[in-house]
Amino acid sequence: MAVPVNGKVLLDTNIFIGYLRDERYADWVCGRVGGIVRFLSSIVLMELRLGANTPRRKRAVDRIKSAFPAGRLIAPTPPLFDDAGRLFRVLYGDGSGLSDRLAAIDDLLIALTARQIGATVVTNNVGEFQRISGYLPGVTITPPDSPTPHA
Repeated sequence: MAVPVNGKVLLDTNIFIGYLRDERYADWVCGRVGGIVRFLSSIVLMELRLGANTPRRKRAVDRIKSAFPAGRLIAPTPPLFDDAGRLFRVLYGDGSGLSDRLAAIDDLLIALTARQIGATVVTNNVGEFQRISGYLPGVTITPPDSPTPHA
């Protein structure tokens, strides 16, 4: 992995899922990437909880949550929910063409929260986040194995 991202990062749900399934992205999840400060989005935590359908998975999510100090667990502010609803209409109209409208809203909230705190979103869903960033100047995205973040 050669990712010289410095500063704040917000890890997307798919990064944690890759880690939980086969320990991919352990450097990101376990904090071994130098020069970064990791944040956990409450939206990502919610998505992980939704998938925690066994005692083992529930414990794994508990461990992830406990790895982040309280000050690094961040939630979207009320104005960001309003922004997410507005951006959803711009990007997806009524959402009838989407198979999962909630996933789209979650991605918007993650992007908005990252922008608010000045963090780079680390995700495997680069295409969707780049689409979002076209409407949100200042959102920075990087895949977990990219050499540089994408604005």
